[in-house]
Amino acid sequence: MTRITLGSAVLRGTVATALMASLMSTSALGAPPVDLSKWSPEYVRSIAGTQDFDTAADCAKVTPLDYKGRLTFWYQGVFEGDPDLLRQYYKDFFETFRKTYPNIQLEEQALTYNDLLDKFRTALLGNAAPMAVRLQILGGTEFASKGYLQPLKPEDVGYSTEDFWPGAMKAVTWEGVTYGIPTNNETMAFIWNADIFKRAGLDPDKAPATWDDVVKYSKQIHDKLGIAGYGLVARKNAGNTPYRFMPQLWAYGGGVFDEATANPTYEQVKLDSPQSKAALQASYDMYVRDKSVPVSALTNQQADNQPLFLAGQLGMMISHPSDYDVMLDLQKKATGADKDKAQTVIDNMRYGLIPTGPDGKRAVVFGGSNIHILKPEYVEGGKVDEPAAKAIICMWTSPEWSLKMAYAGSNPGNLNGFKTKWMKERLDNIKFLDVTTSMLPYGIPFPALPQAPEIMNIIVPDMLQNALTGAMTVDQAADDAAKKVRDLMGGL
Repeated sequence: MTRITLGSAVLRGTVATALMASLMSTSALGAPPVDLSKWSPEYVRSIAGTQDFDTAADCAKVTPLDYKGRLTFWYQGVFEGDPDLLRQYYKDFFETFRKTYPNIQLEEQALTYNDLLDKFRTALLGNAAPMAVRLQILGGTEFASKGYLQPLKPEDVGYSTEDFWPGAMKAVTWEGVTYGIPTNNETMAFIWNADIFKRAGLDPDKAPATWDDVVKYSKQIHDKLGIAGYGLVARKNAGNTPYRFMPQLWAYGGGVFDEATANPTYEQVKLDSPQSKAALQASYDMYVRDKSVPVSALTNQQADNQPLFLAGQLGMMISHPSDYDVMLDLQKKATGADKDKAQTVIDNMRYGLIPTGPDGKRAVVFGGSNIHILKPEYVEGGKVDEPAAKAIICMWTSPEWSLKMAYAGSNPGNLNGFKTKWMKERLDNIKFLDVTTSMLPYGIPFPALPQAPEIMNIIVPDMLQNALTGAMTVDQAADDAAKKVRDLMGGL
């Protein structure tokens, strides 16, 4: 039996309070379609399935269904770590778009998370970019600040700014102008194997309360069972790394800047603060001192942790609810004793809130993706078919498809998606969704700066690598990273 080891009654107060503090800073814009002040697993379940939406009719008001045109479109597609269900929904989306808009010639290209930004930058330099692009949340301000993107707000495709998370809208806003629309937003949770905990002498029904506990638990699992305790990820230029290290950094009270505060100014670099160094020390202790994490952590992505977890060779990791479905997909491909062993792991899979720091601070990356329209001078052929671009953006950011395209591992960018019948269906079908959805109030967006991709994908992983390989001490690695950020920001 799998189960959620999370007290909903406790969550009511803490989740609502955290949500108001971290995500309601733009509440003056107007009332969102859901009551964010009531956010809890019970509230999410109560609004699911309460409203119907007609996507084709809504998008017809933006771009007529008989419109004839052509659209080139790039997007971050599914990758090896995604469940089969998500692959099917991506297939369904493009089939539905072509059926809804049969006269729009769509030329789409899927790229992996790790390839998308670099290939998009190269295309821009050669004036060979697509007309529209869906980028990870880090990309919006970088390309808006450089003048590549057209202004684009939810109202341009028939929705309201208040239909989207305030924190998500920050990631598509540069110098007061909106340059994109969120497609999905997500937070992850802490996953552990209850059977491994029990055999290691730990409480099988309780996640580690703090990051210091993660270090202790990881060592205890490794010392008693001879397997990896925590699934550390430190690969360079891979989104998995900041998504898993930044919650640890913030929990200890550190940060790149003051991005974890309610109203960040980004005026002071904090990577070399004692709190940031304490977070880095925790990773050093697990990798170097205790050797309690996979030796391949320096090159691992989450997709590398998944088979280790399924094989019973990894005790803890951070990831999405979709990892449960991934485990089921992988288990179907196993045979004999491996299949039975995998089933045991699945039966003992538990989800809980990400641990806190020493002062009780809990944090997680407020992640997701956004969709944008390019300026014509950077597009191959020098022309952008705006009605065609707005047609696909309207459909992708609709309550229906922003939910379906985030079905297994994320959440709809359009808050109305939480009210659809598909949300009710996924709450019933996807185990542990309540837990990851309950982490949303603790979400912290990456700094809304053009330099954020360089900082998060290069400088932060470099800091980890320098400390974990012994190329630098923990203090030196943190100081070096802070200097790189200051240099990048022009001497902060």
